[in-house]
Amino acid sequence: MYVLAVQDLEASAAYYRDILGFKIFEVGDPGWRMFRRDQCRIMAGLCPDALPAGELGDHSYFAYLIVDDAKQFYSELTGKDVDLIKPLRDEPWGMREFGLRTIDGHRIMIGQELS
Repeated sequence: MYVLAVQDLEASAAYYRDILGFKIFEVGDPGWRMFRRDQCRIMAGLCPDALPAGELGDHSYFAYLIVDDAKQFYSELTGKDVDLIKPLRDEPWGMREFGLRTIDGHRIMIGQELS
């Protein structure tokens, strides 16, 4: 589970739902939402005055998500308004991976173990 500060909770929820395929859940507090896809859970909290994630430099990486099929997930995102920061490729360390930047500026790596 991850916890993120976002500056526009409704826009972030729409991005995670419509672009990344997460389900959005109310948590009983209007300033928070839960984003869930498979075993990944992300709590997003409305923090309009926080430093935007895009200004955090290297610290804007918040997750490396291991998936069963990185190629399939990558193809889901093709044609959508996704800021891909690393193309899908097989790496010498045994991972097939790609990277993206969310609407909030948070960077996520998506990887699949190659056996």
